[in-house]
Amino acid sequence: MGLEIRKVDGSPFRFLIVDDSAFILKALKMTVKLLGGEVVGEAMDGVQAMELYKKTRPDIVTSDIVMPNMGGVELVRNLVALDPDVKVVMVSSLGHQDMVKEAIGAGAKYFIVKPFKPAEAAVKIKSVVEKLFSVRSVA
Repeated sequence: MGLEIRKVDGSPFRFLIVDDSAFILKALKMTVKLLGGEVVGEAMDGVQAMELYKKTRPDIVTSDIVMPNMGGVELVRNLVALDPDVKVVMVSSLGHQDMVKEAIGAGAKYFIVKPFKPAEAAVKIKSVVEKLFSVRSVA
């Protein structure tokens, strides 16, 4: 089964990935690659993510919950205040369910549990993207 998806116009989905772990950033880049997407920015905290979001205007933001300077819940609130149509997928370990619920209440669209395999995360993100956007699968 192909995991690649495109916008209706045929262009790739653009991702901003946010996590304070270099390992998770690498795994998320692999996930985006499996989807045929483009990583337009990487941030290690919510402060960096806000600046990159303003500059890049990605289609999808993936965000960790616990990060220095500005955590994921505050990031979601700030992104929604900036752009009510923002699409955020939280990436969190199992111990943070309350914060994930808070982030979803603030406007996040979905969450992925860490640790994850890029192929499994790609299937989940593809499903979310198909629900949130008009897409076309790539054969």
